[in-house]
Amino acid sequence: MSAKTSQSGSKAGGKRGGLAGAMTPGRITVLVLAALALIFIFENTRSTEIRLLIPLVTMPLWLALLAVGIIGALVGGYFMRRRR
Repeated sequence: MSAKTSQSGSKAGGKRGGLAGAMTPGRITVLVLAALALIFIFENTRSTEIRLLIPLVTMPLWLALLAVGIIGALVGGYFMRRRR
């Protein structure tokens, strides 16, 4: 059976379905921060030198920032998963 709807077309209980229900303020904030991080990463296009213990590696700065961001996301996801 489907949920009863009011005249405005929303589901019973005031809950919204579809895209409007999925866009919470927290998710919007995360999307905005992710977009700003990507803009910051791809605006930094010069080369940089990074010392990895002993070897010295030269790479574009955007690639180094993207790698650090991915590592941070993986570590954060790992610790958030362990908390549950």
